[in-house]
Amino acid sequence: MVGKVSSVDEQQYEELYTNGIFFNYYGFYTGSFYPRETNVSGDLLVRQVQHYLDGNSRLFLAREFIEGALYHISRNLNYYSNRGKSLEEAITAVETSMQRLKDCKTIPELMREEGQARMAYYSAFNEILELDEPFEKRVRRPPDNMLNALISFINTLIYTAVLSEIYVTQLNPTISYLHEPSERRFSLALDVSEIFKPLIGDKIIFRLLNRRIIDREDFEGIGDEPAIYLKEDARKRVLKEFEETLQTTVYHRKLKRNVSYRHLIRLEAYKIVRHLIGMEAYRSLRAWW
Repeated sequence: MVGKVSSVDEQQYEELYTNGIFFNYYGFYTGSFYPRETNVSGDLLVRQVQHYLDGNSRLFLAREFIEGALYHISRNLNYYSNRGKSLEEAITAVETSMQRLKDCKTIPELMREEGQARMAYYSAFNEILELDEPFEKRVRRPPDNMLNALISFINTLIYTAVLSEIYVTQLNPTISYLHEPSERRFSLALDVSEIFKPLIGDKIIFRLLNRRIIDREDFEGIGDEPAIYLKEDARKRVLKEFEETLQTTVYHRKLKRNVSYRHLIRLEAYKIVRHLIGMEAYRSLRAWW
C-alpha cells in the first residue's frame, strides 16, 4: 500500500524505515509494503496456525503478551510513585488486573482485564504529566486532543518497528493470538507491540511532554473535523527521539552483552519462534534494568 511520506524527508525516512512504512499527510499510518518473502518456513507456518487453532495454546501466548504489557505499565507507575506522584489507586488497579490474568479462560476475558488496567493507567497520566487540560479518555479514530494524537503517532511507530523485526524472522506477521487475524493488517505485530508500548512508547511520551520538547503549539486541527494531529516539524522531533531510544543499549544478562531496544524487539520475535517449535516456553519480556 502506498502513502505519502510527509513526516520526514525521503532520505531520512529511508534511513529510519527500510521496510516501506507509509504515513499520510497528517502523519497517520496508512500502510506498508510487504517485502518479498525470503525467510520462509512451511513447518513454522503450520505451527503458527496450530497454536492459533488450539484454544489453550493461543490463550497461553495471548496471556503472555498482556502480562508483559501490564508489567511495564506497573513499572512506569511505580517509577513515578517513587518520585512523589500520587498513583496508589492506579497501581492497585493494575496489580489487581495482573493477578486476575491467571484465571482468565478466554481471550475476551484477558482483553477485559487489560482494558481495565489501561483505563486506570491512562487516568494516572494526569498526575504523571503537567497537562493544560485533563486527559479524560483514550480516543483513537480520530484522536481528539494533544495527548491522544501523540499516543496514536508513537504507537504507530512501535507497530512499524515491531513489524520490521518480525520480517527478519520466519514468522508470518498475519497470524496472531491476542488480536484476531484479519485482512489488511499484520496482527502479530499488534500482539508484540503491547509489550513495548509502555516500555518504549509511553516513556518517550512522558519525556517529550515533561521536558517541553513537544507542547500544544506543535498540534493542529484537521479542518472542521474533531481531530488533532502533530505538525510536520514536531513529527520530526518525535521520530528523532524514537530512533535514539531504539538505539539505546542495555546489558542483556543472558547474552552477556549490550543490546539495543530495537534488538530486544527482534529477540522477542525469536522467543516466539522457539516456543512454536517446542524449544522453550515463551515468556514475554520483563525489563530488568
